[in-house]
Amino acid sequence: MPVPIPRQRAIPAVESGQADTLPTSAPAPASAPGPTAVDPEPLPTPTDIDQQASSTGLSLLVIEDDPVGSLSVPQMLDSAGKPIRVRTARNLTEAERLLTDDVHCILLDLTLAGPTVPQDDEDELATLKHVLRLAPRHAVLALTASGDTEGGAEAVRVGAQDYLFRDELDGRLLSRAIRYAVERKRADAAQRQLTESRLRAQENARLERGLLPTPLLDGSPLRFAARYRPGRSRALLGGDFYDTVRTPDGSVHVMIGDVCGHGPDEAALGVELRIAWRTLTFAGLCGDELLGTLQKVLEHERADEEIFATLCTVDIAPDGRRAGLCLAGHPSPLIARDGRLAELLPYENNGPALGLLPNARWPRRQVELGGKWSLMLYTDGLIEGRIGQGNQRLGQEGMVEMVRRQIAAGLRGDELLEAAVNEVRELNGGDLTDDVAVLLLDRDRDR
Repeated sequence: MPVPIPRQRAIPAVESGQADTLPTSAPAPASAPGPTAVDPEPLPTPTDIDQQASSTGLSLLVIEDDPVGSLSVPQMLDSAGKPIRVRTARNLTEAERLLTDDVHCILLDLTLAGPTVPQDDEDELATLKHVLRLAPRHAVLALTASGDTEGGAEAVRVGAQDYLFRDELDGRLLSRAIRYAVERKRADAAQRQLTESRLRAQENARLERGLLPTPLLDGSPLRFAARYRPGRSRALLGGDFYDTVRTPDGSVHVMIGDVCGHGPDEAALGVELRIAWRTLTFAGLCGDELLGTLQKVLEHERADEEIFATLCTVDIAPDGRRAGLCLAGHPSPLIARDGRLAELLPYENNGPALGLLPNARWPRRQVELGGKWSLMLYTDGLIEGRIGQGNQRLGQEGMVEMVRRQIAAGLRGDELLEAAVNEVRELNGGDLTDDVAVLLLDRDRDR
């Protein structure tokens, strides 16, 4: 039997929440508590709605202003056999107050008008648009006049999940429409999240191509490997950056850097510095001149004067036996020469990190590499992880011992880097809080 929508709009508050407005012909049992009275913001997610619906049954908010009381909503059951609870609001102000977290669907009379919605003869769906803005995560059913198929279709186009004719409401049709609208809203939200995730992945991929470039080593006998792990949860990128290129004279240039911080702004600045380094390197700059120009780039592009970047650059001679090393506040590379234990390259007389001191200088140190060697450059995320439960850090000495052991076990190239990053993570007891970038250049011949 159809139950008329009550004309009484008052919602009495109770200690455990706010009582439902129930049809006058079907009073609520005294033991049945109503929904909790909460601020309508933030609105629940589709997953929250599904969980609530499965545990408490569906709730319908009817928004209509029928002065003659001809509109009635039949008693309804959801798919689990639970009664669908009904609330009603006479205007949008009252609807906003009743739009609590346990409402799953809204039935809106398209003829409703109110002072909160500007009267616009050219926009018959202004009320619907207002409700959609008010409840962006709720399913909405549009209630139209009998036979107004065009108006109903337009309401769906604007954003409603479905439409119903005012004079055709019955329990089975309405309960099915409510369930369908809630499920369709959930599916739409899931599709939107998937689309946003894909767009985010595409944006990250574009940024990743800038931050993690393909090395330009055509014609060089050197072998290249790299690993990168951001410190931010669920992030693809951080403030670490690196690059490797071979210039026309046969020299191989490699660099690795770290912008302080871990957010997208730091990642973007790292991309800018990497591209600037590659451009300046192909232009023939090296050592102090190159780093001085990079500092100018950093000073112009950073969002805050306190932002700085550490950098390590190595330029390897065409014969592969000698290299120039510049350190700007960055940890020194590790070298493993044939027949000798891995060790750190000299790191005395370093220059400061980029962006700290104006008119700074960065001495370029000449180092002998030898015939066969492996050169590993890394950011401080690799050495600042904890060891066990205490505050002790791995440090450079611990990293050197770890790499020596892994080399003695026969690990080389990609396998060596993967093992090093994984062991550092295990020693830390889980994911590292800082970004980690590490790369390896190998020369496996004496001449």
